[in-house]
Amino acid sequence: MTETTKKSSGVKHFFIRTLADPVLLYTVLVMMSIMYHYRSSLAFAYGLLSYVAGWLVFRIFDFVNKHHIIGFLACTVLYIAFGFMAGRAMEKGAENYPITWGLWFLTPQDSLKYNKWYTLAIYLLFLIFMLSVIYYFTRVRYRILMNFLIFIIPFAIYGKEYEKMPIGYIIGLAIGYVLMMVTFRQLHENDKTVVIDKAETWKSVAVFTAIFAVTSTILPKPTVEADRSVLEMLINADAFTTRLDKMLDVFRDTSSGSQFRGKQSTNPLYYLEASEQMRLKNATFSTYNFKNDTWKVSDIDTYYQVYDSAPINIYTNGGLADAILYVAGRDKDFADKYGISDIAGKSLTYSPKKVSVYSLASNAETMLVPQGAVSLKNTSYKGKFDLMRSGALITDSGVRYTDEEFDYEYISNEALRNPENMEIIKRLSSVDDYQAMLDDAYDIISDDDDLDTDLSRYYKYKGILNVNARFYESYLENLLDYGGDSDIYDLAEKITDGAANEYEMAKNIEWYFIQNDYKYDLDYQKAQDENVHDFIFKTKTGVCVEYATAMVMLSRAAGIPARYCEGYLANEEYHSQAKTPDGVKRIDGFVLSANDGHAFPELYIKGYGWVTFEPTMTNIAQTEKNKDPKATTHLLSKAGVYLLIITSVLLLLVIVMPIIMHKLFIWRNNKRTPDAAVAAVVHRLCRLYGITNVHTANEAAELVNSASGADISATAAMFNRSVYGGAELNEADRTKAMEEYLTAYEALIESKKQARKRKAKT
Repeated sequence: MTETTKKSSGVKHFFIRTLADPVLLYTVLVMMSIMYHYRSSLAFAYGLLSYVAGWLVFRIFDFVNKHHIIGFLACTVLYIAFGFMAGRAMEKGAENYPITWGLWFLTPQDSLKYNKWYTLAIYLLFLIFMLSVIYYFTRVRYRILMNFLIFIIPFAIYGKEYEKMPIGYIIGLAIGYVLMMVTFRQLHENDKTVVIDKAETWKSVAVFTAIFAVTSTILPKPTVEADRSVLEMLINADAFTTRLDKMLDVFRDTSSGSQFRGKQSTNPLYYLEASEQMRLKNATFSTYNFKNDTWKVSDIDTYYQVYDSAPINIYTNGGLADAILYVAGRDKDFADKYGISDIAGKSLTYSPKKVSVYSLASNAETMLVPQGAVSLKNTSYKGKFDLMRSGALITDSGVRYTDEEFDYEYISNEALRNPENMEIIKRLSSVDDYQAMLDDAYDIISDDDDLDTDLSRYYKYKGILNVNARFYESYLENLLDYGGDSDIYDLAEKITDGAANEYEMAKNIEWYFIQNDYKYDLDYQKAQDENVHDFIFKTKTGVCVEYATAMVMLSRAAGIPARYCEGYLANEEYHSQAKTPDGVKRIDGFVLSANDGHAFPELYIKGYGWVTFEPTMTNIAQTEKNKDPKATTHLLSKAGVYLLIITSVLLLLVIVMPIIMHKLFIWRNNKRTPDAAVAAVVHRLCRLYGITNVHTANEAAELVNSASGADISATAAMFNRSVYGGAELNEADRTKAMEEYLTAYEALIESKKQARKRKAKT
């Protein structure tokens, strides 16, 4: 072979070897799995960039291995360059961003807005770290323990924020780790080192992969019932991440709802002893900013009254109809004035229900208030309370509460589904001057000298009328702002057209989203300038924040006062023993974790009071899927089926492909010219016998003979005459070359069989 051919072939072999480097490919897979967590849509782009940058960095590391002193300087420059680029990215990311890179890195990504520069900084730091450690602990000093610690880093990143790594990455990383162990194993570090044939090794790995696929597919998956809360607390550092979350939003005067995107902690925070699913709020926001897509509190959310102890009546959630009809029954002129004489003295048909909230690990001052709560009946908490005008409850002076019980009485939304009740509410809401009716009712009950024998009922109705009469004007001033968006107004008119009353209008809006192909997606990344208008008319994709905000805006456009609420959605049932302030008792109800955090709208229905709604009905299937303890194993089983099919095909190809290639070679060689056919025989036998291109044809013939006893000297001579002597070969030469090829091929197969037999005996 000529020197130019050798040089060209060497360069080609170098690029093939380095570009298909398993260490590089494994590092790229690790980086893609990490960056999928930070920006899933760019995972492939980060992978491609890692492949190119990794190839270049590995060449520097190769240089360091051969030239230690100069290589050390080159490596130092490399690390400085990566550090400089990461530092510049951090500086760019800090511009117009409220927190530092360090706090951003330590805080769950679901609680933050995407920052491309901070993400680039974390990518650069992870990239140089992974390239360095994976290269060192495979090519320089192989250490299986260190490789395992590197392997679990991506899983730790996902586990920290209760996020599931995509199944493809899980399987890819697992197989990649096994391949690293196989490729860079060290059996012995002495003269007695045993070298195993790589071809045999890869076959074993393929068999192992197939067995793994079959096992993960067929065997039943165990269901773990053990309490893992302590272990999860240690691994995920919930107390620390909660503290970081609070640093981001100290006073809770604004909210972007980012805490509801993605998976959060599953550790129990509250137990609810309740008979039905419900929403519970701990904050309300009345002012929406279309420009930055955030909610802000207003005076209507922050005014409060201090209470020393329970019971505390919450006069805003229902009971209004009963109070008005109570006054109508005691004052005929009032009933006649507002045309409600025929229903005077009546009341809605419902039975107040009870719910007990047990706090386990609260890190906030706000308490959970169930939907429709009319009173906090009793509590083990001994401090003071602030009852907000919005119906939220806060522990006075910012004292946090843990291991406390709160017993509420509430009116279920079932009361609004009663036809007779709705007829009464419809009558009251249709009064021309609703504010005047509230004012008159309160004045009458305040001047009533003939007190009801049931004083508790009298004072309850007086309180309800007082709150509604005083605040309704504020509701109209503050809670009908929808930004003057004509598109939202037109859609609200269309949705509510034909509704008999405000409650029906609200229900039409609530159902609009599930009936019009809106998508609930925890992984959806909003654009920076995206707001409620985009959600309603363009993307139709989001989480509870978008749904709640959209319903508030549409309701306001329809003339119904509405506000945005944050809290929890109780939908995971719990039936077991639980620790309460009175000791261990059985709880039949629900368990709440940070993962149950929820945003929802609250609307003021004339004639009734404040009512919560659930426009995020499209998340039901997704929520159940996420909470299914068998979801991950189901996906793994499904992936196992695909893996089984793929590995079965690959194993079949491993067995059949040599035969196919052999037959194909014979067929193709019979169609070549004699010169090309002889050259092809030499090249194919070199590949089969593992003879590199640094050997001459005669040397190759000697190696074939020593390996299997086959004689291809005639073919080697013909090759030399044709390539170096310029002789033209004929059909007889082709026939002779093919005969020697078949003899050498069969001899190679027989020699491998004998080698396996000898190995089995030893």
